[in-house]
Amino acid sequence: MSAQIIDGKAVAAGLRAEIAVAVAELKARHNIVPGLAVVLIGEDPASALYVRNKGEQTQAAGMHSVTHKLPAESSEAEVLKLVAELNADPSIHGVLVQFPVPDHISQAAILDVLSPDKDVDGLTVINAGRLASGLPGLVACTPFGCLLLLQRSLGDLRGRRAVVVGRSNLMGKPMAQLLLQADCTVTIAHSRTIDLPGVCREADILVAAVGRAEMVKKDWIKPGAAVIDVGINRVPSRDAELAAAGKTRVVGDVAFDEAKAVAGWITPVPGGVGPMTIACLLRNTVVAACRIHGVPNPLD
Repeated sequence: MSAQIIDGKAVAAGLRAEIAVAVAELKARHNIVPGLAVVLIGEDPASALYVRNKGEQTQAAGMHSVTHKLPAESSEAEVLKLVAELNADPSIHGVLVQFPVPDHISQAAILDVLSPDKDVDGLTVINAGRLASGLPGLVACTPFGCLLLLQRSLGDLRGRRAVVVGRSNLMGKPMAQLLLQADCTVTIAHSRTIDLPGVCREADILVAAVGRAEMVKKDWIKPGAAVIDVGINRVPSRDAELAAAGKTRVVGDVAFDEAKAVAGWITPVPGGVGPMTIACLLRNTVVAACRIHGVPNPLD
């Protein structure tokens, strides 16, 4: 058996096309242009590339895109002031501060100031509480993207046993909540779980989000299970000369080459979950714009 590869690039492209149609409809019917503001603090190359991709895809969907680049030495007060200004800006419906931020700036302080109605990363306490309570809110982009990939691959998820490896506020906890809402039976596992491989083998749906390169081996996977790999880890190149020169490659938290022989469905890294994150960020911005203006969401 060889797993069906879940093509996140293709699903994300389809979602972005739907978003572009929705944005055009909002402009034509209500004169609303969904606006996304991204705040980048410092010069981290990976963050800068990610922010640039966000801006390009936002504009490609016909949306208003603004990027604020602040120097790494910016004070926490300066960052909080900018977030408050974006909260009050009627042309901006989604605000995203690119994490991580420099050590002298508190992520918690940023989330305390950020308006939950514009929190398109779904990280504020209000949106986390709304998700846990089954109320409408803005959901973290990566777990929501994972849910869409599962639904489009497996269809109805009701009754399936799901294991989420990882308990972060950004990924593990909201992923578990979304799977619960889809009527799965959910276990959250982590580094201190007793017999972690055995727990994973119980899963019809296995979501790996721990940040450890190729930790999940094929004997952790139930034959035929759907495996969603959220990890993005840089490891030395397979080529010895390239590795000696410092060249790296990107792998997930799942040992893909061996896991695909056991799983029923599996996401690759790269090209699986990653493309869905930005697509869902755009979707959240449309959702936020519709709620702020009190108009129907064309994506519903």
